[in-house]
Amino acid sequence: MTKLSVNINKFATLRNARGGNMPDLLKVAQDCERFGAEGITVHPRPDQRHIRYQDVWDLKPLVTTEFNIEGYPSREFMELVLAVKPHQCTLVPDPPDAITSNTGWDTDKHQAFLKDVIGQLKKAGIRVSIFLNAQVDKVAGAKSAGADRIELYTGPYAEEYANAYTQPQNLQLFNDYKHTAREAVALGLELNAGHDLNLDNLRFFKLHIPQLKEVSIGHALVCDALYLGLENTIQLYKRQLMD
Repeated sequence: MTKLSVNINKFATLRNARGGNMPDLLKVAQDCERFGAEGITVHPRPDQRHIRYQDVWDLKPLVTTEFNIEGYPSREFMELVLAVKPHQCTLVPDPPDAITSNTGWDTDKHQAFLKDVIGQLKKAGIRVSIFLNAQVDKVAGAKSAGADRIELYTGPYAEEYANAYTQPQNLQLFNDYKHTAREAVALGLELNAGHDLNLDNLRFFKLHIPQLKEVSIGHALVCDALYLGLENTIQLYKRQLMD
């Protein structure tokens, strides 16, 4: 079964826009779990423009499913994660000013850095996933750095899937995802996926990469919830992930 982890960053963005505590992020997380989410994902950034470091501390005792903290492993980020000890930490190579994640790690270029960071996290008993593009030649570097999982960066897939209605040849890109997934499984790595997955493209991805352990979805899910309601939306996403 592929788990759905709901990224609640966008709820925090809405709260921060007006100050105060509306929506209540802690209640949102608990409601997501109550409505069927199997995990909660947060991505605290240095400017704390959505998830704040204090949110992470406040969420830790409340999340009863899987707590996943993702982000760039700066000193401050690592101090937070090692203290909170979530179930999973997902490492992304974002610069501090990035609007959103837009690429995966170069596991060859950053091998020594990743090995050191991953070693610290695993010593603390935290499962480690690293953000990776659909590039077969970067998978071995993820394995040798000590990662438990890779999270396939699905932004390019989502863009090409949308274009495929008029340009079906674009789905040739999907072969890169399938080959990368197969290489990861062959090397003993587990698979996550995330970024721009939605109700249109999620089922196709799941059907063709059935080894998926988890998807992390935020922006599209929150947008859908504005029209469909949060509980219904979570159930619709889970339906796309059925075996």
